[in-house]
Amino acid sequence: MYLVFELLQQTAVIIVIAYLFSKSPAMDYLSGAKLQRRQLLVLYIIFSLFSILGTYTGLPIQGAIANTRAIGAVLAGLIGGPVLGLSVGLTAGLHRFSLGGFTAFSCGVSTTVEGLIGGLVYLYLVRRKKPEQLFHPFVAFSTTLIAEVLQMSIILALARPFGDAVALVKVIAVPMVCANSVGAALFISMIRDQKRVRDKVGARFSSKAFTVADRTLGILSQGFSSETAREMVEIIRQETGVGAVAITDRREILAFSGIGADHHHAGNPVVTKWSKEALLENRVVFANGYDEHFQCPLAETCPIGSVLVVPLQVDQEVVGTISLYEPKTKLFLNINRSFGEGLATLYSHQLLRSRFEEQKSLLVQSELKLLQAQVNPHFLFNALNTIMAIVRKDADQARELLMQLSNFFRTNLKRKRDTVTLEEELAHISSYLEIEKARFGERLTVNQEIDPALLTLQIPVFTLQPLIENAIKHGIADLLDHGQIWVRAYRQLGLVVIEVEDNAGHYSKPIDTQGLGMRLVDQRIKNIYGNEYGLIVDCEPQQKTLVQVRLPLSEELINDSCVNH
Repeated sequence: MYLVFELLQQTAVIIVIAYLFSKSPAMDYLSGAKLQRRQLLVLYIIFSLFSILGTYTGLPIQGAIANTRAIGAVLAGLIGGPVLGLSVGLTAGLHRFSLGGFTAFSCGVSTTVEGLIGGLVYLYLVRRKKPEQLFHPFVAFSTTLIAEVLQMSIILALARPFGDAVALVKVIAVPMVCANSVGAALFISMIRDQKRVRDKVGARFSSKAFTVADRTLGILSQGFSSETAREMVEIIRQETGVGAVAITDRREILAFSGIGADHHHAGNPVVTKWSKEALLENRVVFANGYDEHFQCPLAETCPIGSVLVVPLQVDQEVVGTISLYEPKTKLFLNINRSFGEGLATLYSHQLLRSRFEEQKSLLVQSELKLLQAQVNPHFLFNALNTIMAIVRKDADQARELLMQLSNFFRTNLKRKRDTVTLEEELAHISSYLEIEKARFGERLTVNQEIDPALLTLQIPVFTLQPLIENAIKHGIADLLDHGQIWVRAYRQLGLVVIEVEDNAGHYSKPIDTQGLGMRLVDQRIKNIYGNEYGLIVDCEPQQKTLVQVRLPLSEELINDSCVNH
């Protein structure tokens, strides 16, 4: 019993190591994605040192060492797989062999085997698509227990003289099995708890981002001015909790809220070197308060100690900045830094959309650019957060979604023609829908009923994407039950009718008061084909919303139809 308590006391060292590991950058490697070579190397060094430390902190017993060396080898295998487990086990085993003693060889072999056992459990759980169980304390406890029992068997099989091996195992077997199994469970428990905390922080960050976006995008759509900037800085400061927020154009401060407001006034010229760098070089500038301190050029008593300046862009042109400030007495949180950068990107997209809204020209290129800017910023946020959630569970699906997102934006950017075929338009929205289906899961079903003869029909580019987006944003997203979308295309009395229908029935505004995307689709169709064509919206509240696109039936399609009949 004395040896049990002595070894359990070593778990205090394990807890300290687990705590330090959970706070280190290496913790980021345990996101669930496949580890890269550099990450494996870092983990190899950490767990090898952990195992070697377990040997040095061991207790001399009958010419051998009762120790916690196995914990590092087993956990390396559990976390990183067979290669990492075997490498750490072999390294720790060779170190133990170098120390000598009648169990040197058997302990070297058994430590290597223990690392391999952890790796085999890793393979088993990953192949059964249960990688989350790798961080379950019971799994760590059970794996280490089995590994330690096997170690005792190896000592009996390889250590000589055999009598001494039997006497040693009788003394150390129960203490080492218990101490190492409990220690491994404690280590994994701390890592799991830290992962959960990080996940919760990420969820709060996403929620905060959506809240700020919801509260400010409508304001920004009114234009980029001192009036809208004043409203936005208050909202951003409330949601982020930073010390101060400022929005500038290229020359002066449009609005400022927070600490230092007594000398940082709206209307003052942009004078800080960080804001000037962001404007001139079109890059994010960060003074973290440690490596570089914020030096206020207006007042020596300014309480601001750190600043993040992010440029606002429209068509690659910097039009202003968003600055987040923290006082000298407070750390600038990384989450607020990431938040500020993401917010500026979102606002840059919104500013682009606002600029296009102000343009009244119906020239085709202007219309196309405007529609390209119509990708809802919420969609980008939702898509990225969906992929982040999935990447922990299914890396292959996450890669597929990234490809769909890339295809969607690549197609948006490359579309320069006035028209495309219906088949091309359907392919474009399929990338959008794949991401939304991953986001909503079983809550969203998409059905297509397309007349094959209409696939070659030329239609105005970006006709369907705004309709699909509205069906999800103003329909499916508000449903608690299963949502369905139907996309149909058919011929009717000399017309081509393309329909987008959802089963929510939440959107019944007339065309002229709907979103910019739908208004442009309707207006472009009328400009090209005449006022008798365009969009018709029919809504039955709580039942369905049906949007019809009516186009003329081309002579080529009529002739093809006659030939087919």
